[in-house]
Amino acid sequence: MSCAIILLVVRYGIVNSMYNVRHTQHGEEERVMSMYDHSRSVMRSMGNTTQWEGYPTREQLDRDIMLGNSYVVCRDNTPVGTFALVPGIEPTYDVIVHGRWIDTVHPYTTVHRLACADGVRGIAKAAFDHAKSQFAYVRFDTHESNPVMRHVAERDGFVYSGIVFMADSTERLAYEWWRWDEVDAALKSYVEESVLPQYDHFDAAHRREHARRVIARSILLGTRLGLEANTLYVAAALHDVGLAFGRDVHHLEGGRMVRENQLLHQWFDQRTIEMIAQAVEDHRASANQPPRSLYGKVLAEADRDVEPERIVRRTVEYGMSHYPELDREGHWQRTLQHLQEKYSSQGYIKLWLEESPNAEPLAELRQLIKDRDALRVLFDRIYEAERKLQ
Repeated sequence: MSCAIILLVVRYGIVNSMYNVRHTQHGEEERVMSMYDHSRSVMRSMGNTTQWEGYPTREQLDRDIMLGNSYVVCRDNTPVGTFALVPGIEPTYDVIVHGRWIDTVHPYTTVHRLACADGVRGIAKAAFDHAKSQFAYVRFDTHESNPVMRHVAERDGFVYSGIVFMADSTERLAYEWWRWDEVDAALKSYVEESVLPQYDHFDAAHRREHARRVIARSILLGTRLGLEANTLYVAAALHDVGLAFGRDVHHLEGGRMVRENQLLHQWFDQRTIEMIAQAVEDHRASANQPPRSLYGKVLAEADRDVEPERIVRRTVEYGMSHYPELDREGHWQRTLQHLQEKYSSQGYIKLWLEESPNAEPLAELRQLIKDRDALRVLFDRIYEAERKLQ
């Protein structure tokens, strides 16, 4: 284990003091199966009537143990939780809709078959912590009616990426997480503890999940172009902190905050800090001039993330947060106006990179904007879901 990972273990509790994790041993099969039964009953009590119907089977568990994929979470050496870590391609993740996997290049490991004994809490975190300590890229999926798992995933740094389909055609919400070994551990600690919490005070379209997506897209895109990971990471993490001073000036205030942040001198020289500040200033979609550096272009592209449903959802979220007096029709008209002004073929959004990863989804979004009936169906679904969350 590298020094960087050891620091993460110490700071973020990858080793959970309440639990220890080990491989499932032969002779523990019945105990694990009883955890599956208990977790299935909890799902049913929460209104999830379809997940884990006749699954996981004893045959699946035996296979997991044989392959070394099955784990138990122990308290005082007694198994009280279980999960599987399965490296390699997960076939049900080949198709993802209403979103996109951010990383389609690196190998990943999938968390499966998470369950616990009656009266036990914290198993999901223990499982995620163990997975994150062992693998650099982790995926998992959960049912829409499982708010506990969704909360734990977002709290632990997973990014929501879209909807995948199980073998029985039922839908699951898909998440992904990266360790970013190429980023300095102390810099990550600073960002996690002092920067990302600032996003908790912004509107729903600009919370931590948005910041994490921009970080991921910036690093994945920028490192392929030969850019330095620490610089990409901190520029993406700081890109929207200026929202504390208002949307219209957030890019300029963000640049000012970067220049005045003395802590950044621990990792960057003055020239690099200025380049980060300029990237933050230049990322705004309404900018008429191209960003002044390749780092700024990458940050702008990462912030675009123009997957059609995500753009409509963020538009609705922003509207409901900032214009609560509007009714459904008012939000629909506002959504139409925003999409036309920003994303239509006459809109002001620009892509600054050749072979931009946003080119294809932007074309899809423009087609959706033209198809008013399809757009209204999507708007109504998103609006209703967001209204229930308020």
